[in-house]
Amino acid sequence: MSRSYIDHFADDFGPEKVIHIYEPKSKLKAIVVIDNLSLGVAVGGCRIASDVTGEEVFRLARAMTLKNALANLPHGGAKSAIIARPDDPEKEKLIRAFAVSIKHLTEYIPGPDMGTDETCMAYIYDEIGRAVGLPKVLGGLPLDQLGTTGFGVAIAADVASEILGIPLKGARVVIQGFGNVGSAAARNLTDRGARLMATCDINGGVYHPNGLDVPALLREREKGVPISESRVGQSIPRDSILDIESDIFIPAARPDIVTEANQHLLNTRLILEGANIPITHGAAKMLHNRGIWLVPDIIANSGGVICAATELLSLTEANAFDRIQTTITENTEELLERVKEENLPPHEVALGMAKERISQAMTYRAHM
Repeated sequence: MSRSYIDHFADDFGPEKVIHIYEPKSKLKAIVVIDNLSLGVAVGGCRIASDVTGEEVFRLARAMTLKNALANLPHGGAKSAIIARPDDPEKEKLIRAFAVSIKHLTEYIPGPDMGTDETCMAYIYDEIGRAVGLPKVLGGLPLDQLGTTGFGVAIAADVASEILGIPLKGARVVIQGFGNVGSAAARNLTDRGARLMATCDINGGVYHPNGLDVPALLREREKGVPISESRVGQSIPRDSILDIESDIFIPAARPDIVTEANQHLLNTRLILEGANIPITHGAAKMLHNRGIWLVPDIIANSGGVICAATELLSLTEANAFDRIQTTITENTEELLERVKEENLPPHEVALGMAKERISQAMTYRAHM
């Protein structure tokens, strides 16, 4: 992240620290952005991706600041990224080297993210004694294994269904990305009677006009079968996922998959952002003007960080699911009612809700 970039995007909320890490011996390249600590020690995921940029990490860290504030968690926002392939044969070595490199950043607690899981967090915890989303055997609440983020997306769907009059029974759902978040969202929504029409991974997608067999799809995923090779439906190109008509569309993969240039392809009634920053704010405004409802990431996918915060309190799995349901229900209700009353784009409304809480917390901090 260049100095000019920081100058351009920095504001009163952050970032507080931007750290680039390069260690030739371990071949580690990484970025850490600690955005805002007004609410407490920062919690945010550590992802692994070969094409991640400083700008992306900054935007993700800011999303964590806003998300944690909206979830009423006593934590600030941060994010980190290791620049490597998720299937790098030296993955454990890189993660351990990364952990050692952030040992002194005690104001940041990493958690799992794209390309990392509870095993990766166990490596970090082993090195520095600081991580969330740990395996159960270490006393953790493995949020990806529990499917807490996808569960939270389904809770947002429950609320939106009631307020907007979109019945979940029989609802046509399209999920872009069938990783930990997308698969858990699919399971929870089909349990409510919805039909998963299509989904995809990085290589391709699968579609069935009557709805995919989600249990079969989940079994294939457990066996490592790529979506593009699934036998439960018709193979489709990955990018055609945006063209499929639906009642609910869930982006659950990488950032910026919907932009001003392609938002016109979406033919849906409701978008639930399962991924972090999957839709540009410009595109979100255009979708709002087209009459498409949207629940932003900082509300819809906050189940994971709520679970992580529950783990830090040494509470139970049941406590985590209760907290996720209560928090996301309240925030989704407030968001949709305010969007109706103010006729503003949902991202703008959610941003205002979060900044109200952060600004209040910042009044108690010392001014240097």
